[in-house]
Amino acid sequence: MLDIQLLRTDLNHVTKKLASRSYRFPIEKFNQLEADRKKIQTQTQELQAKRNAASKLIGQAKSKGEDTTSIFTEVASLGDELKQFEIILGQIQSELQNILLEVPNLPHDSVPEGSGEEDNQEVRRWGQIRSFNFEIKDHVNIGESLKLLDFETAVKLSGARFSLIKGSLARLHRALTQFMLDTHVQEHGYTEIYAPYLVNRDSLQGTGQLPKFEEDLFVVNTAGKTAHGDKNTTGFYLIPTAEVPLTNIIRNEIVALKFLPMQFVAHTPCFRSEAGSYGKDTRGLIRQHQFDKVELVHIVHPDQSYEALETLVNHAEKILQKLELPYRVMTLCTRDMGFSAAKTYDIEVWLPAQNTYREISSCSNCESFQARRMQARFRNENGKTTLLHTLNGSGLAVGRTLVAILENYQNADGSVSIPEVLQPYMNGLDLLRIVGGQ
Repeated sequence: MLDIQLLRTDLNHVTKKLASRSYRFPIEKFNQLEADRKKIQTQTQELQAKRNAASKLIGQAKSKGEDTTSIFTEVASLGDELKQFEIILGQIQSELQNILLEVPNLPHDSVPEGSGEEDNQEVRRWGQIRSFNFEIKDHVNIGESLKLLDFETAVKLSGARFSLIKGSLARLHRALTQFMLDTHVQEHGYTEIYAPYLVNRDSLQGTGQLPKFEEDLFVVNTAGKTAHGDKNTTGFYLIPTAEVPLTNIIRNEIVALKFLPMQFVAHTPCFRSEAGSYGKDTRGLIRQHQFDKVELVHIVHPDQSYEALETLVNHAEKILQKLELPYRVMTLCTRDMGFSAAKTYDIEVWLPAQNTYREISSCSNCESFQARRMQARFRNENGKTTLLHTLNGSGLAVGRTLVAILENYQNADGSVSIPEVLQPYMNGLDLLRIVGGQ
């Protein structure tokens, strides 16, 4: 959430920055609400002054033995008016709050302006793209030929955009998860968290998914709660990413300076309705309703958040380097960033069958945007409570990493070599084969 004082003091600058994100701020409505707020506050102050003056008259009249009935009546009347003004002011502030909850974060000055992914800027590349001397298969053909990837049964069980992974491929999926967690905990110093997969509305509002993106979420309607299709105010939501529970650990907290920075990592399934993505990536594991991620979250001092962003990206890159998967790092332009981000780097892994790079991690600095929504603060060097900065990124998306391994490590005979770093997690298995013991 943006600081309302920034809107009050520099509205033109804020609206210009928001326009670069293709967001049109409701200037007229905001200005009208602000004018009403100021008017009510002025009237409230005037009434309070009258009531204070009248209260003094009561004391003076009593000391002189005079009748105070009329003055008491006036004070009571002023009190009733003040209560009405308080109600009106609360309504105005609620409307202002609703506006703020819909407004995306301001892009950092280093973020390139652009209208879409074609305007994202490449930062660096890593790894050698493999040359194949046979016809490249995509991950779906590879997995189905190995009889380890079963979309038909998944459709029977749940519907479209679900998958069933079997045998040694399921084991490889599990090995990837364990390898990522071990790397981030043992080498990068993260604290591992086992987090809830169901969260309440406050948690999703804190990180920015609500209220604007409710259609992207899966709602769990419990008995006696809201009916399907109604606004879910009391029930649970399935998490779209572990960013939600990890970041909300500090919601409504004041963190001691000595505990900063915090680095959390969690492996969770993630659930997304993929509203608005129909027709996109319908084949395979790229865009699923249910998928696994290893998520990284940093909670840091505001002065250190951009240094932390570079660290976060490097930690995610390290996984791809150990797996020897080629990738590139991109700075997202203003109109391609997520709602809560001030700056985002995407890491894109090379997929041979698509002959292109595809996103496998998105690492963002949200600055104080989420912290203001959550009221997540710390005591700074001067003992003053100050908003924290929050960052998050995938380290990595497990399913997409599996896709990258299947395609980059495929062999002419249909088998798939297992990256060397994963073989200890596979009890020494070095190959996914077409036949035998799967």
